[in-house]
Amino acid sequence: MPPAPDNEDLRGLARGMRQLLELAAQTLSAEAGPSGLALQVTGHLGCELTEVVLVSERFPSWEQVNLQRGVDAYLAVHATGAQWFGPAGGGHRPHEDILSLLSMPSLAAMGWAGPRIPARAMVRGGAGRSGDGAVGAASYGTAAVGPEENTEVVTLGLVTAAAPAGAPVVIGIRDESRFGAPVCWLEVLAADREAATAARDEIERLVRAQDVFRGQVLSFAESEHHGNELVTFLPRPAVTASDVVLPDGMLEHIERHIVGVADWSAELLGAGQHLKRGLLLHGPPGTGKTHTVRYLTSRLADLTVILLTGRSIRFIDQAAALARRLQPSMVVLEDVDLVAIDRDYTPGGNPLLFSLLDAMDGVGADADVTFVLTTNRADILETALADRPGRVDLAVELPRPDAACRERLLRVYARDLTVDADLGQVVAGTEGVTASFIKEMIRRTVLMSLRAGERPPVLRGPHFADVLAEMNSEHQALTRSLLGAGAEGPARESARPPRAGR
Repeated sequence: MPPAPDNEDLRGLARGMRQLLELAAQTLSAEAGPSGLALQVTGHLGCELTEVVLVSERFPSWEQVNLQRGVDAYLAVHATGAQWFGPAGGGHRPHEDILSLLSMPSLAAMGWAGPRIPARAMVRGGAGRSGDGAVGAASYGTAAVGPEENTEVVTLGLVTAAAPAGAPVVIGIRDESRFGAPVCWLEVLAADREAATAARDEIERLVRAQDVFRGQVLSFAESEHHGNELVTFLPRPAVTASDVVLPDGMLEHIERHIVGVADWSAELLGAGQHLKRGLLLHGPPGTGKTHTVRYLTSRLADLTVILLTGRSIRFIDQAAALARRLQPSMVVLEDVDLVAIDRDYTPGGNPLLFSLLDAMDGVGADADVTFVLTTNRADILETALADRPGRVDLAVELPRPDAACRERLLRVYARDLTVDADLGQVVAGTEGVTASFIKEMIRRTVLMSLRAGERPPVLRGPHFADVLAEMNSEHQALTRSLLGAGAEGPARESARPPRAGR
């Protein structure tokens, strides 16, 4: 049995083979001449391919829609009627910039016919083989521009245009996320660097001016494709102040902290005071923390709102940077106790907690950005998060509703329904429950009325009594806990209101 080859010998052989292949490619390229794609670019630029300068800018893949809007706005001024084009077949090697793509020789000019490509493999009607240097159509994809609206974006393509000063340039967009890296590229080709840089800088300015995320409700998520992060558009909720049932004055206090600061932003900055603020909403599950956030999102209709919850909190760095860029804005971190637990509970520290603290500090005191945090366990939150001014400067506890609030909740959740019951008795039977409990009680009462054959349903006293008895039974302990009412349920002496006649 021959001895195993030496690793160094294998590396030397590999280096030699690579050099041989590169030399062969250079020789064939020199013999074949430039491809049709390269000729179209150099013909517009008025120089040889070896003289072409490329400047580029990288964007995260979720910014591709903004890149497209910026390029479209630029073309509207500097290349009216220009048509996108690309390599025939739409293919190129992964991680290869457009200048490298143009440098590939034409396989047809080298005398290689190659296999026929089925028509279904062509992109947008482009002719020729993938990578043979022929000119074809650009490749396209879609990207969201709102909760229910998409637009077309270029994933690989070139377009001829002019620099701001008039020199010819070629603009390219290349989406790398198809091959794993969650990025897309803006690439500008020109005969001199000054023209290419000027065009790139103007496009970047237009990207920010045309930002599709501004004024939207957004959520970061993770795609199944290579773990790429995504930005999802969410519909803005329609919640009025009358829909939010809190103790008297509490909602107004929250609004003053969030909205009132923005109303005096110039004066506050002039007085040397910070704009960035942090609001912590805490209390038992089901007391209205998320509903209050929904109201703030609805109330601040022009604000950009970025929602992070669960695993998406790991995107806090991207969310904070986006919030600063699109200020005035609000970053919402729901159930923050899942990642911001006091360091004493997590030996060695919590990486997500440190990222959260750094992101909140990094936004800057002068930024009109609000961080809204919700938690069911304020007692275990990291002290540095809860106490330090500038991170959280207002903490509001949302308690279980008292009798007056429970009656208001009943009227809110039943406002479009017919009620034939003594609500005072129902209120008395729900002591100690949460808003979530009352909402579920209304739903079950509607179902009971429907099962009794009432169309439309009528919320009657006996229905309420039966539903409360069911929800307070022993086998519903976990349900009560999940609704924030506690496993024991309402006070036993008032757990079942007297049955009233129909």
